[in-house]
Amino acid sequence: MNYPKIEANEYLVRVNALREKMAEAGVDLVVGFSNLLEIAIVRYYCGFAPVNESAAIVIPADGEVVVCSGQASYDYCLVQNKLPESRIAILPEIGEVSGFEYDTEGQLDFAELFASIKAEHPNVKKIGFIGRLIFPAIIMNKLKQVFFDAEIVDFDDVHYEQRIRKSPAEIEVLKTNWQMVSEMFENVVPRIEIGMTERFIEGMFEAEMMKLGAESYVQAFAPMIATGPENSYISMCRNTLRQIGESEIINIGAGVCYEGYNGIICSPLVLGEIPDKIRDAVKCAYDALNYASDKMKAGTPCDVVLNAYTDYLTKYGYIDYCPYGSLHSTGMLECEAPTFTVGNKRIIEEGMAICIDAYFKGMEWGSFRIEDCYLITKDGAKRMTTYNDKAIPKIFM
Repeated sequence: MNYPKIEANEYLVRVNALREKMAEAGVDLVVGFSNLLEIAIVRYYCGFAPVNESAAIVIPADGEVVVCSGQASYDYCLVQNKLPESRIAILPEIGEVSGFEYDTEGQLDFAELFASIKAEHPNVKKIGFIGRLIFPAIIMNKLKQVFFDAEIVDFDDVHYEQRIRKSPAEIEVLKTNWQMVSEMFENVVPRIEIGMTERFIEGMFEAEMMKLGAESYVQAFAPMIATGPENSYISMCRNTLRQIGESEIINIGAGVCYEGYNGIICSPLVLGEIPDKIRDAVKCAYDALNYASDKMKAGTPCDVVLNAYTDYLTKYGYIDYCPYGSLHSTGMLECEAPTFTVGNKRIIEEGMAICIDAYFKGMEWGSFRIEDCYLITKDGAKRMTTYNDKAIPKIFM
């Protein structure tokens, strides 16, 4: 397996691309914030993702970028920060969430950091911030305190728009990720046995992904092994000590993170004799996913794909079990903005990485999800996760 990396120059290209958008919007300074919910904002621009702490990045329209770490992750930041023309600052406001107090030489708080930046850039009139759902009040208040005469605007949409079309380097990393998650399913699923607990199977997936070279499980959730009519009904869950039984639905969702990028597969499984109702539903979901993905071509409005999926489910009587749409971007998060909806009719473009998610919820025997990752090429959508295409016809058809 190939293990490509994102090189330093790629991060500089990203910062300069953001600066072009800053110039278009009249923004003089951008402050981005990351925590464990959205760990990728800072990492996207410099390569650093903290451990047990948060992080921030301060990007002026020109000059030195400041990568902000807590004390505990500082040494790791020295290794992981790949952005040329940047410096690292230790800030207590993004330290360990327990509120542990450090007495570290050279430590600043954000008021002091912003004051130093204002001294270097005295004409800052407009500031963008990234991380609208997670940006801490303590940092925002200090930003307003120091730059009291500046307009502060939401820059989330600009940031996520930048991430949606993948560079050649990102595509190479994602290819490794997709190969890794496919091999993980191929190696683990045949070893699942009746009587194993959901947590035991979770451990099998986690062990396998580490063997293959992942840095962690997907940046959204640990492997989810939701089983039986009750547990499989829950869309997002933590695994239990429930033992899986014969002829029941096993709803598996697992992904890997490599070099900050994520790959995901969701796949149903039944051990032993498969009831006809489960077999028919899985076949419909799989066929609907394939029918919709055939229409996922560069230049196509996303509502064409979404409507194809729901029209197929309507035709075969499963639309009432479809709780939401089937299309989302993927990359440094398993599910990334901006979204694809029937209303926004967003155009699918070459270089996008997209998941199709066929989720059937609330049947009397349970629920399941089929999900795969696709790369949009000039020739259409290429299915990059290969397990479902091999396993579902073999198991259910």
